[in-house]
Amino acid sequence: MTSLHGLFVPLITPFTADGALEPGALERHAHAVLDAGASGLVALGTTAEPSALTAAERGRVLDICAGVCADRDAPLIACAGGNATAESVRSIAELGRPVAAVLAVVPYYVRPSEEGVIAHFTQLAAISPAPLLVYDVPHRTGRPLSGSTLIRLANTPNIAGFKHAVGGIDAASVELMAAQTPATVLSGDDRFASALLALGAHGAILAAANIAPRAYADLIEAWHAGDVLRARALGNSLDALGAALFAEPNPTVIKAVLAERGQISSPAVRLPMLPASNAATSAALAASEAATITRV
Repeated sequence: MTSLHGLFVPLITPFTADGALEPGALERHAHAVLDAGASGLVALGTTAEPSALTAAERGRVLDICAGVCADRDAPLIACAGGNATAESVRSIAELGRPVAAVLAVVPYYVRPSEEGVIAHFTQLAAISPAPLLVYDVPHRTGRPLSGSTLIRLANTPNIAGFKHAVGGIDAASVELMAAQTPATVLSGDDRFASALLALGAHGAILAAANIAPRAYADLIEAWHAGDVLRARALGNSLDALGAALFAEPNPTVIKAVLAERGQISSPAVRLPMLPASNAATSAALAASEAATITRV
């Protein structure tokens, strides 16, 4: 199986000022984050605004990301699935591209039991052509998972691991890491990535890495090398950036910063998202400049 360790960047979807997909900007940005030290890419994650894309646009985004990863010999994680098992099965089957892993979210809104969550992912893992990553993000799904449920999922055939984004380090996080299962654990919380890496996480999927990929790659490398003092300093220095980029709904501030830097042509998002405010953009630009120049 392809290694899923290191930094994976969940790419934004660039739009023109009038809201059209901007394929060239996406391809350039994908290459840029890999040039800056990312291990791989994530296509069609929350940061990509997938619910605001048409089916054709989602296919185009996936094709671009797959092409870049093929050119660079980098792993691609593709997001698929939803809150109904049958529809999730169809979504995974329709990916139609070779990927290193499929990232599927815990069923949201309907709030199934934990046994229902296990049954859902067991069925998805059984049909998925690529290893499955469970996206555990209870503040979006409304369905927190216990440590025992995470450990059972970690030992399920064809479940490769987790994007763990529980909004902090809770008891389930500690139990999962202490169990030393065969699963890969990737932090999905930008502000808590350093803490989960300290517990032994194998890497991270971080929206903020659209802005400072080298800094987040350095953070992961420092923890994995056992350079605790450097890792702590890097993690502390990146906290202000994580806070600033999420001061308004994601990915509005990230796109605004990229546009101000000239890396994409426009900060445009699609409704119901609204563009980031000037104040949030200015604060994030300042934080990004500090994070980009910080070397410990």
